[in-house]
Amino acid sequence: MNPKLCFQLAFWSWAAGFLLIPCQFLLIFQLHFCGPNVIDHFFCDFAPFLKLSSSNTEIIRWQDFTISVLLIFFPFLFVLGSYIRIFITIFKMATTAGKKKAFSTCSSHLATVSTHYGALVTIYVFTKTGDSLYENKWKSLLYTVLTPFINPMLYSMRNKEFRKALTKLTHIMR
Repeated sequence: MNPKLCFQLAFWSWAAGFLLIPCQFLLIFQLHFCGPNVIDHFFCDFAPFLKLSSSNTEIIRWQDFTISVLLIFFPFLFVLGSYIRIFITIFKMATTAGKKKAFSTCSSHLATVSTHYGALVTIYVFTKTGDSLYENKWKSLLYTVLTPFINPMLYSMRNKEFRKALTKLTHIMR
């Protein structure tokens, strides 16, 4: 990683949002709504919002799928490819202790990324029009509540004091 690559990754992440999202807004503003105006969700998510529309939403759904693949699936593949390279490097290490330390460092981040991207991909990339809103609510909880909740715990597992406190807590609960 060098400063130029870091800048390019950040720039194109922001540019993708500024270029792709307004295209979707243009189509959304052309939708017609009549009937209930209450979204049955925790927040104003895209799929429940489209269910309120009385217009044909097929074009917007295809556009949303395309944008989701670009902004969710490809970055996930990038992270996965990075981890494959990291694991190859770890396997080339000479000492077992070094391998163990490297794996323990990567495992917490990989668990968080897998939970976050797994939920995002199932909601926004591989979604079906027949998916129930109830099911989407629970999936949304994974990346909006569960991931930020478990993140500090996963990263603290390498801390000796945290592990000792967790052991005490499990003994008290028994």
